[in-house]
Amino acid sequence: MRISVIGLGYVGTVSAACLAQDGHHVMGVDLSQTKVDLINKGQSPIIEPEIGDIIPKLVQQGQLTATTDVTDAILRTDISLICVGTPSRANGSLDLTYVERVCKQIGTALRKSSSFQVVVARSTMLPGTMRNMVIPTLEKHSGKKAGKEFGVCNNPEFLREGTAVYDFYHPPKTVIGEVGSRSGEILASLYKGLDAPEILVDIETAEMVKYTDNVWHALKIGFANEIGNLCKAFGVDSHKVMDIFCHDTKLNLSPYYLKPGFAFGGSCLPKDVRALIYKGRCLDLELPILNAILPSNELQVERGLNMIMNKGNKKVGLFGLSFKAGTDDMRESPLISIVERLLGKGFDIRIFDENVNIASLVGANRDYILNHIPHIYDLMDESMDAVLEHAETVVIGNNAKEFRDIHERRRDDQVLVDFVRIFDHKSEEGKYDGICW
Repeated sequence: MRISVIGLGYVGTVSAACLAQDGHHVMGVDLSQTKVDLINKGQSPIIEPEIGDIIPKLVQQGQLTATTDVTDAILRTDISLICVGTPSRANGSLDLTYVERVCKQIGTALRKSSSFQVVVARSTMLPGTMRNMVIPTLEKHSGKKAGKEFGVCNNPEFLREGTAVYDFYHPPKTVIGEVGSRSGEILASLYKGLDAPEILVDIETAEMVKYTDNVWHALKIGFANEIGNLCKAFGVDSHKVMDIFCHDTKLNLSPYYLKPGFAFGGSCLPKDVRALIYKGRCLDLELPILNAILPSNELQVERGLNMIMNKGNKKVGLFGLSFKAGTDDMRESPLISIVERLLGKGFDIRIFDENVNIASLVGANRDYILNHIPHIYDLMDESMDAVLEHAETVVIGNNAKEFRDIHERRRDDQVLVDFVRIFDHKSEEGKYDGICW
């Protein structure tokens, strides 16, 4: 295919070279005459392993050229990749000056084109940028409609400096946010030879994926460093600890615990976090990430409480009291905190949790249930139907399988507050409210 890559910085140069190496005809575009001249001389404008060897061959073969003329590049190509920078301003916000300027130039060029062109943003931008700035700018200056007369996609990159060429050909995933299936199909054809899952989504999801990845990487580094500081104070080898930690790909390095939802609880996590941050204080260590875990968890409890209270209904039916499904353990269950606060504010609450009902008769937690939370146990009912009949606001507290059809059984006048995404649905005013979705 004929591809233009606008912005010959790190991402743009790597993308242009690798796509040209795949057999596509690529035109690199940049305002810097120096970068353009370097490319056309067969030299790389960036320092990156392998790129310096790839570019001379591609230029000699005529697969890769460069220009400062955006309009000429757009009119000569079928797909345009926006790879310009989005640097930080002093207040932390993104400077979208370069993106907006390029979109104006592309839009003006599209006005002169009779073919269906696809404009692809690879620059890192916050969710909503495509919808609120990129697309309106392209439409205004082209006089055409996105998704109909030209295509638009968001295509985040996952390139690491130092291994960018390898990462281009071995990505963890290929994410394409599309405006119209035609746009996504054309862009996806560029990556058909890659051994990576292809994920077609809406453009806002694609925009958010990149930020989620990068913030997670930053958090991992900060977390490992804080554990390392604790290990050194304990006289423990931090690398041995983290090597063992990373051996666990079932829980530690896995999708487990990475589904947005309600707060954590139970007998282990709160207790162990408290113990570690207390010891850190004793050792005079600053551990801002570890110290933020419990306050962040408490904010999620507050969020859930406010969701229930803001419905304006006094009768509440709670399904699930233990901190997770399949257990009768209520030690530090955030749902108990929710119930106690609602009681204090005069709410009329009924609760159903089959495991807790059984435990009150024969379980190991019988003493805790009857002696530590009798005021809450008195609110429990043995019938799901009775709790559902009572409720004006229905709350799903854990994802026990018996709760999965509650949304189908509720009355039209009931609103459902879901802490666990018991079914795949987006929040709907007055009907359904998910805590993180």
